[in-house]
Amino acid sequence: MDKNLFRKKCLKILRKSSKNPNKIYKDKIVSQKVKQIIDNFQVKNILFYLPLELEVDLVNLLKHYRKNKNIFLPFIEEKSFKMVKYRLPLRKNRFNILEPKNSFLKIKKIDIMIVPVVGVDGNFKRVGFGKGMYDRFFQTLKNKPIVIFVQRQKCYTKEILTDWYDISCDFYITPK
Repeated sequence: MDKNLFRKKCLKILRKSSKNPNKIYKDKIVSQKVKQIIDNFQVKNILFYLPLELEVDLVNLLKHYRKNKNIFLPFIEEKSFKMVKYRLPLRKNRFNILEPKNSFLKIKKIDIMIVPVVGVDGNFKRVGFGKGMYDRFFQTLKNKPIVIFVQRQKCYTKEILTDWYDISCDFYITPK
């Protein structure tokens, strides 16, 4: 199997899972596991994301930490993104993803990066939607954060399908 075929297989699984009524329950389980990791590491700066329909919804967790942590979100720029501070109002970008307004604040370090995945291969590397934005962004970081991959429905292969530049994780969290 190659990366593109695996991606298609995983997207099919995720589409089915996103229509399942128990998706809220699954998202809550993933959210609780992510919370345990964040609390264990006692971090200050967290990169979250705002979910697409196929992705785990961690918005309640983001709001929980907003009170005492620095929360950042991706702000898409051309083929990659930069981090911007989470603030309202949010608006939809050209990919139909919610994001805050652009900011010129330079963020020096994030402690934890929470990344949605389409699939994960045998090296625990990310298979995403195929645009490479997270990979390009990760390469720009001087201090590498703890990386948490989250997924509503596990889509994993023991095969090695990813490239050298694909990011790997420290934690891979699914409801199971």
